Order: sequence, then C-alpha cells, then structure tokens
Amino acid sequence: MTYPLTCRAPQEPVSGGWVAPLASSLITLPLAFCAFVYASLSPMACDSCEEAEAAHFEDSFEPAFDVLAVALGLSLVLLLVSWALPRRERNVGTRWVLAVFAPCLVVIGFVVFYGLVDWPVSV
Repeated sequence: MTYPLTCRAPQEPVSGGWVAPLASSLITLPLAFCAFVYASLSPMACDSCEEAEAAHFEDSFEPAFDVLAVALGLSLVLLLVSWALPRRERNVGTRWVLAVFAPCLVVIGFVVFYGLVDWPVSV
C-alpha cells in the first residue's frame, strides 16, 4: 500500500518516542516513592492511641495499604508497558496515554488510601 507524502506509514519508526515514557518516569517514580514512604510511616500516627482506637486504625489501615500497593504496582506496569511498546507511528497515542495514566494512578491510589484509613483524632 502506498501512502501520500503527508501521511506516515503505521510501521514507520518515530523519533522522540522516548519522551513520554521518560517524562512519566521522572514524575511517577519519585511520586510513588513518596506515597509509599508516607503510607509506610503512617502507622506511627497511632503510636500513642489507646487499644480500641489502635485496633480500629489497624483494621482500616491494612486494606487501605493493600489498595495503595495495587495502585503503585499497576502504575509501574503502565510505565513499563509505555517503555516496552515499539517506537512505531501506530503506538504513539498508546504510549502517551499509558505515560499519562501512570502518575495519575499513583495520585488516585494515594487519595483512596488516605480516604480509607480511619485516622486517629489528634488531641
């Protein structure tokens, strides 16, 4: 099949196909690290809690942390797939979508984590 001079073939290599995954990596990885560290250190918020309040906090923290871990894992998968797609014209849109959704998934996962945890009331 022949293509007009103004159109590019779907299998033609694209220069600059690494920009979206690189930008996404520079945003997603530090953001995911900060979210994971915050979530890992957040059980210390209930160090001075009474037993009943600590048990209630622990019951809400465990599933919330699991949700965050799944969201961070999925964002890493999206990031890896955006890097692994062949640098061809037909994959440009998919690479950009995956690269944009990776950091968005980190933020969404952290917001859901923060909302699921029943934080202790500070005195």
